[in-house]
Amino acid sequence: MEFDGNPLYSCRNCRNPLALGDDLISKNFLAKSGKAYMFHHAMNIVLGPKQDRQMLTGLFSIADIYCSKCGEELGWKYVQAYDMKNRFKEGKFVLEKLKMVEEY
Repeated sequence: MEFDGNPLYSCRNCRNPLALGDDLISKNFLAKSGKAYMFHHAMNIVLGPKQDRQMLTGLFSIADIYCSKCGEELGWKYVQAYDMKNRFKEGKFVLEKLKMVEEY
């Protein structure tokens, strides 16, 4: 599967498409399993309940993200930032690198 030469990020378990390379913002995030990527948009996901969580960069309201096909926990969505300097993260999705495959 090719999208104008950009990768497609899919669930490692079931290959369900999760995000497009064009929506990649940053590869400089950390998650429970290690490296994580931030995206403008994610697809084929289910959001868990909102909860306040203390992250490395401050307090946020987040919702965990799960694969809509196999239920694998993939990362989180930033719902609200309580610090003005982190507001740019609101509405963005963070997917753990070890939970995805990069397909071209």
